Amino acid sequence: MCQPKTAFDGTRSETSAGLPISSRASPSPAMKRVAVFGNAGGGKSTLARHLAELTGLPLHVIDKIQYGPAGETVPHERYLHFHSELLRGDAWIIDGFGCVASAWERFAAADTLIHVDLPLALHHWWVTKRLIKGIFVEPEGWPAGSPIWSSSISSYKVLWQCHRRLTPRYRQMLAGAASKCVHRLRSPRAMRLFLENVRREQDIREGVWSAARPSRTYRC
Repeated sequence: MCQPKTAFDGTRSETSAGLPISSRASPSPAMKRVAVFGNAGGGKSTLARHLAELTGLPLHVIDKIQYGPAGETVPHERYLHFHSELLRGDAWIIDGFGCVASAWERFAAADTLIHVDLPLALHHWWVTKRLIKGIFVEPEGWPAGSPIWSSSISSYKVLWQCHRRLTPRYRQMLAGAASKCVHRLRSPRAMRLFLENVRREQDIREGVWSAARPSRTYRC
């Protein structure tokens, strides 16, 4: 699903032509290079994982590139080198931030930008839920052995900084991304609608009726 300047506000999803995606007879060009980003605790990893399952694109999680199997930090130059190698690929979904230099390099290389831009209070609540759940079950998408307490405290610290500094830059960057497919997801419902529309597009592309697939509710 790749139509420039598409926004999901949780109430409706329309193409730039103003027609609901599900009503079109043919799919828009397939996304190939996808950057998923936003503030901490917004469900980005879950969204990216569902998107990879739907599209078949390989998923790369920034945290697993920046941190080793025991939670140790990978040398920054090694991270930048590996990240640049990933960007040379023809198809990928990359979930996360990394650093300013690598993030903006990724945004420039991507054909599809997905900004998870939820209310700040919801980001806070979801970080808290992840902390509570992480006491019993290791969070999905995190490097194995990641320390749940210190990682969660870091997330709390990042939330306000990202909201004040990065989120305005993200929004400004998306407003000027005329040649890219832009999706700003501002609610959990918008995230679910986005995935459902991707699934419909895949069905059209593959010649499969949506009714022929098992129904599924996406949780983000």
